[in-house]
Amino acid sequence: MVNENLESKRWFLALAGVVIMLILGTVYAWSVFVKPIVAAQGWEVKVVSRVFMLIIGCIGVSAAFGGILVDKKGPKFVAILGAILYGIGVLLGGVALHIGSFWLLLFGYGVIGGMGNGLAYVVPIATLIRWFPDKRGIITGLAVMGFGLGAFFIGMIIPGLIVKVGVANAFLILGAIYLVLNLLAASTLKNPPAGWLPKGFKPAATTVSAADSFAWAEAKKTRQWYMLWGMLFLNVTAGMGLLSKLSPMAQEVIKVAQNIDDPAKLAVLGGGVLATASIFNGLGRLFWAAVSDKIGRKGTYMTMFLTQAILYVLLPQVTSVLVFTIIACYLLACLGGGFAVMPAFAADSFGPTNIGRIYGFILTAWGAAGVVGGFVFAEFNKQQSLYTAAGCLILGFIIALLFSRPKHVSEYR
Repeated sequence: MVNENLESKRWFLALAGVVIMLILGTVYAWSVFVKPIVAAQGWEVKVVSRVFMLIIGCIGVSAAFGGILVDKKGPKFVAILGAILYGIGVLLGGVALHIGSFWLLLFGYGVIGGMGNGLAYVVPIATLIRWFPDKRGIITGLAVMGFGLGAFFIGMIIPGLIVKVGVANAFLILGAIYLVLNLLAASTLKNPPAGWLPKGFKPAATTVSAADSFAWAEAKKTRQWYMLWGMLFLNVTAGMGLLSKLSPMAQEVIKVAQNIDDPAKLAVLGGGVLATASIFNGLGRLFWAAVSDKIGRKGTYMTMFLTQAILYVLLPQVTSVLVFTIIACYLLACLGGGFAVMPAFAADSFGPTNIGRIYGFILTAWGAAGVVGGFVFAEFNKQQSLYTAAGCLILGFIIALLFSRPKHVSEYR
């Protein structure tokens, strides 16, 4: 009876984790705010865009601290702390826009909001990996799918909300909603009882059990931890760079293919390509996570790296809007897939006990890649940036090919 109750409870916690990730994923909807902020405040687009680079950087850094805290304090404490900080950050963004302070927007939304987002991000993943040792790939895929789809759902609401109440009030309303929903979901999170396993589950020989789990101090002595960090960094560098320039690239293809010169119409059509591809950023997380449960984490990463590299090389020659859109959807599905597979990859390699801290530090690759990818695609021309992305992915393929499970934990003690 106890096991049956825990079986039901873990699926309820999975739902709570998805809710948290949906709210945190709204950070990817930043581009929807850019033009309204520029119009309302008179700031330059490139200046406003720095807020997004800052918040992504802060998410990557704070995720490492979230991983430390979730292993020490438990999931509920860290999730609630992250929910409060992210909600306050969005609310401060609204205040900043009301008084016309760019620096408050940068600090409030970018730093405080980013720190809260990163702290909370690692919690559902670390918690659900412990509750679902039998479904590590698919359950982390489900959680991070929520993050990927958060921007899509909120992106459908924000434009109408801004028209009705203005961009500053939109921040205030959304901040309040995020805070309440996040707190409700965060308050339900907890770890399973020590030693608990789902009925009938036996750990596979290719994964590290809880009893043999690495501590962070041991994991960081292995080359495998740095290889996982590098794989995530290279995958995200390519994907985030493309994401930052996808709409303008799509507009170039549409302009030539359909002979359209109207900037407003091109912006709408380019935004449509971005929105469509963003759906696959979310769905790809669940798809690749499920694939990794079948063919393994290493094989999944190798497949994503190699296929992406080929498509990045081909993309500059694409003149068909349909083909461009299909390729963009696949590439963003792989961006999301990298996030989905990595938590299970880390847990398989180092065990679930200290996964919060170990995976949290791997997530610093996200913040670094967001900056590097954005820089590459901003400073290089289209062909150079896409070929650079392909080079990163080839390097990632080589790292994945050379990856092998770390030796027994006792050798690092």
